[in-house]
Amino acid sequence: MRAVFLICLLLGVPAAPAAAQGCDTHTGLPVPRFVSLKFNEVRGRSGPSFNHAVKWRYQRTGLPVEVIGETPDWRRVRDPEGEVVWMHRRTLTGRRAVWVKTDTRLHTRPDENASVIALVQTGAVLWLERCRSGWCRLQREKRRGWAQADAFWGVYPEEMQPGGALESAERACYRSGSNQSAVEPAPTGSAD
Repeated sequence: MRAVFLICLLLGVPAAPAAAQGCDTHTGLPVPRFVSLKFNEVRGRSGPSFNHAVKWRYQRTGLPVEVIGETPDWRRVRDPEGEVVWMHRRTLTGRRAVWVKTDTRLHTRPDENASVIALVQTGAVLWLERCRSGWCRLQREKRRGWAQADAFWGVYPEEMQPGGALESAERACYRSGSNQSAVEPAPTGSAD
């Protein structure tokens, strides 16, 4: 491994992983992008350090937030109600979630006439698996279903259109829960 690094150094080839080379940011990921809270208590600060005052305490594992800026260790995020705070990178996960804007139904297929498997209330948080043609496949507890993308915060307008961003060539610059385990245990405890 050390020999490979030395060869790369001598040839001027970057030794960084290919995944971090996609976008011109500290992480190599796009800004803006949606992520979610990793813990059941996360502090949102007024600036990018532990010395800045705590503006908000978020108490909801999986709550989606939108990264709108970043430093190597801190992410400037917007929550579903429009508040903007800074969070440490270790308090966030790339697994996508959505926040329900209006009561909606989960269907067995991406079709308004398909059987309804659950009613989802405003304010609920569901894991996002994928979006396709204006519909998103979502998961909560042991239930999975499809709902129209415009019922959620945490989905970009391109993902609401037929051939949405998660299904197009831009996919490499977007993150989705579809590449992760469908059932991921929720972390407990709190983090700054």
